[in-house]
Amino acid sequence: MATDPRRLLVAVNPMAASGRNRDVGPAVVARLMAEGFDVAMLREANIELLRRAAEAAVADGIDGLVVVGGDGMVSLGANLLASSGIPLGIVPAGTGNDFARGLGLPHDDPARATEALISALARPPRRVDAALVTHGDLRTWVACVVSAGFDAVVNERANRMTHPRGPSRYTLALTRELATFRPRRYTITVDGVRREQRAMLVSVANNGSLGGGMRLVPHADLFDGLLDVLIVHPLSRAGLVRVLPKVFSGAHTEHHAVEFLRGRRISIDAADIVAYGDGERLGPLPIDVEAVPGALAVFAPT
Repeated sequence: MATDPRRLLVAVNPMAASGRNRDVGPAVVARLMAEGFDVAMLREANIELLRRAAEAAVADGIDGLVVVGGDGMVSLGANLLASSGIPLGIVPAGTGNDFARGLGLPHDDPARATEALISALARPPRRVDAALVTHGDLRTWVACVVSAGFDAVVNERANRMTHPRGPSRYTLALTRELATFRPRRYTITVDGVRREQRAMLVSVANNGSLGGGMRLVPHADLFDGLLDVLIVHPLSRAGLVRVLPKVFSGAHTEHHAVEFLRGRRISIDAADIVAYGDGERLGPLPIDVEAVPGALAVFAPT
């Protein structure tokens, strides 16, 4: 039993994994209460209402926020808690769960993830890095990956589509973009060093994967205080088709068109690109991305 009960807020995305895991939230709450924690649960009709309710609860005072869902819920939690010192707990119940993968949490078994959370609650929280993205007058925290190339264009198209539902919508959007996509001309500045070049894909990674285990930057480290920039230089359509499947296993890292950079402050600009962070729309380029070491406290295994 917990000897020092704390006030925990459990925020649940009832539509995580297309609603297949709607029972996970109540199970997490019941398990935490059985351990002696003072728990309140939030469930709202949509993410924006949930964010507002969670923001109000955090302002009233809590000792930890537990999010139940996928990386969209991690994004919600990170943007509420980064630099606050209030720890974030995660019970992965979404489609991607990439931040949980990076933390070494069980990412495909909510019951095991709940037990891992309870074990982590008995220890001091860990500190992990986060990326602070400035786009216009807005600032957004990103836990995993900022996308600013082909993958962002696909995401933008998928978000405009109403059918089909689920992962197949992203696949269809990818297929349609492949038919017309051309390299963009980028201006990329890493720690003050500026370059102008054409590229198919530009991403800034704090975490190693996105999209449900797609190992975009396998060597990215949540604890090193740095961001990793992936650049895919211009390729033919057939060449891009050959590279994309390699990303799932991380085998693309040795491809001649793939380049990696590393730094603390990255600026990216290009025409007709809308940037995404952790799958959430940020806005049109340009953006500035800064690594903030230890910005986020998390309940996670050591």
